[in-house]
Amino acid sequence: MAGIVTIDFHVTAECTQECPYCWGPQGLEAVDTGTALAIVRKIAASGARRIVFTGGDPLLRPDLGDLIREARSAGLDVAVSTTGDELTAAFLATYGDAIDLVSLPLDGASEEVSRLTKNEGHFQAIMRALDLLAEHPAIDVKVATPVTRLNIRDVPAIVSLLDERAARKPNRLFYNVFQAFPRAMADVDWDALVVSDAAFDSVRSVVEAGTHGVRINWLSHETLDRLYVMVFPDGSLTVPAGPDYLNYGPFLAVEDLEALLARTDFDAPKHERHPRGWSRTGAQPGP
Repeated sequence: MAGIVTIDFHVTAECTQECPYCWGPQGLEAVDTGTALAIVRKIAASGARRIVFTGGDPLLRPDLGDLIREARSAGLDVAVSTTGDELTAAFLATYGDAIDLVSLPLDGASEEVSRLTKNEGHFQAIMRALDLLAEHPAIDVKVATPVTRLNIRDVPAIVSLLDERAARKPNRLFYNVFQAFPRAMADVDWDALVVSDAAFDSVRSVVEAGTHGVRINWLSHETLDRLYVMVFPDGSLTVPAGPDYLNYGPFLAVEDLEALLARTDFDAPKHERHPRGWSRTGAQPGP
């Protein structure tokens, strides 16, 4: 079995946003600091090369800085996937030297489109976050857009906005465009959100007809399925497949992660290929 590259640690279910397409954990109580630190150490011991602190919004967890420091000490590449509106200069000044990548969501190239799926003011919050990150050029920045029926026509405008940012900002900037995936813990009217494969391919063709200064990754439903290994806020191991969250109990109780994953629908070769070569000085980051 191919080795595990990345494990997503959902350190909290709390979030400032209520995105209709969210596939993050809902209503789960987070483990305490000691348990969270043990999870970070076990992720490193599993052979994974990268940890993604995510949520909810991980910045809503008060001990996130301690977890980041522990991950760096354990030799992991560290990514923080945040809604962006809680990112501050003080946080980056204190912990930025231990962070390799910050991931930010951007649902539109304007407040008018963004507020269809994000709270009012989120677009400007992301612009502020990008400006803050420009003061830390060693941190790679990934902007991600979940493509829905509400914003698919705005994707070329988002690309233009990021091209302009990439031309004047010192960070390496990547753009992940992904087909909103029909998986959620809450009830969702997916028919009102999910775009077809043909529509997703069409907007990709429009964008790829031009030349861009930002590296763009296109993530279809096929790409996203059976790709993730997750530790949820309650410390449980979750390996999603299709619309289902398959839970395998406490992560700290797993004796052989690769053997367990080999008995699931997890696509290990795809997982290994997806972020191939990424590190602080490497190639592109995956989702």
